Amino acid sequence: MQFKLKSSLTKTPWIKGILVVAAITPISASSAFAAARRPCDIFATQTPCVAAYSTTRALYHNYTGPLYQVMRQSDKASINVGLLRDGYADISQQENFCANTTCAIVKIYDQSPNHNDLIPAPPGGAARGPGPNGYDLPAAANALPATVHGHHVYGVAISPGEGYRNDAPVGTAINGQPEGVYMVTSALHLNTKCCFDLGNAEINNLDNNAGHMDAINIMCKGDPCKPLAGLDMENGIYGRLPVPPGATFVTDMGANDGQHSYAIYQGNAQSGSLTTTGVIPLPRGYQPMKQEGAIILGTGGDNSNWATGYFFEGVMTRGMPGPDTLKAVQRNIVDAEYAGHLKP
Repeated sequence: MQFKLKSSLTKTPWIKGILVVAAITPISASSAFAAARRPCDIFATQTPCVAAYSTTRALYHNYTGPLYQVMRQSDKASINVGLLRDGYADISQQENFCANTTCAIVKIYDQSPNHNDLIPAPPGGAARGPGPNGYDLPAAANALPATVHGHHVYGVAISPGEGYRNDAPVGTAINGQPEGVYMVTSALHLNTKCCFDLGNAEINNLDNNAGHMDAINIMCKGDPCKPLAGLDMENGIYGRLPVPPGATFVTDMGANDGQHSYAIYQGNAQSGSLTTTGVIPLPRGYQPMKQEGAIILGTGGDNSNWATGYFFEGVMTRGMPGPDTLKAVQRNIVDAEYAGHLKP
């Protein structure tokens, strides 16, 4: 399937042809919805979100904008999928728009004030995507059904050749600045290939050596799959914590001071607390870090796009969040009540 995106983030079209976009803005959620805090409200006091993505729910209690954009294969029109009044995705918009045709997720909106939206990734040093001009393809819009707080939603199911990126973001960590990152993902639909990441990467889509990335990663080790969560810091994934095989919904988190130390946290996104490496020294050659600030989802920093994985929500922060903050975010994720029977 082929889609085209017209975006202000890049002047290079990633598919040929002319697109007439029927952009439909979702009905705004009222101020009455979701008084309870969301993850970015928890981070806000000390380590605010600089990028926040979800196809399932608002990550700020007062966010009323769109979550993502889908494009129809039949006529290449697009629509923004927004929120219900309680801050969860209004899937009726997508299902009505995509009835009797195929849709793909062509943009994932950043809910933070920085507007660091993600679009399909351009070609990189490791791989060109299967889309026109070497761009990666967008994920199918209905490939990952689930529920959150009782609402029918869709996550993002990444297959090889698919992935998202922003090479000109605002506010992300660079040159050894501290940061944090988390994503709600799964121990299902993984492989041993590089790289199912969310986080900080190179702005030129090349492997610029150790320390130029800082992205949370989950992937298999061995066969049968033994899932591990770690930080992809370029030319190495470090602090890898075991993830229970077959866990349907998983929380993976990383925190990095950019100079000397970092920590990995991992938990069941449906219940319980986090396990952690504790704060440990950055590897030799990574002190200090040399992050460049681009944002990736589903690929490596050089567009290594051979991985598979599931994504539901995730953020990047300014500053290194502490364990108490991350525990509070984990409680918030558990309270969101992710559920569903996902395909391996």
